[in-house]
Amino acid sequence: MTGRLFRTPFSSRILLQGKQSPAQDLNLLLLLVQPQLRFCSAKMSSPTETERCIESLIAVFQRYAGKDGNSSKLNKAEFLTFMNRELAAFTKNQKDPGVLDRMMKKLDINSDGQLDFQEFLNLIGGLAIACHESFLKSAHLQK
Repeated sequence: MTGRLFRTPFSSRILLQGKQSPAQDLNLLLLLVQPQLRFCSAKMSSPTETERCIESLIAVFQRYAGKDGNSSKLNKAEFLTFMNRELAAFTKNQKDPGVLDRMMKKLDINSDGQLDFQEFLNLIGGLAIACHESFLKSAHLQK
């Protein structure tokens, strides 16, 4: 597994060396990219599409987090509100009413009953990977 970016779509491990803990892996990654993150705080005349997407993810997370006073985490009610408003097509197509509870438990790596931004990004990343794979499969079937 050494050198792979994600172990699984819902994994919090970002493997750089394969020997560190998830927190060490993330800290190392942040140290490597931090000098390039000026766009997060600097006012730029025209951010790139990717920079706008990152800013949008942060804004969405902040919009739903903190209703209970902790703006750095989503509690269960905030997570459910986020899912029902922002990913409504996904939640409406679920036949199992317990799927969101199970998703939150699986995403909640540190088992504190809340999702921090990293855990939230695991959801977004997992959904993006699933969509990408679906697009690839669809494109392959059309050939």
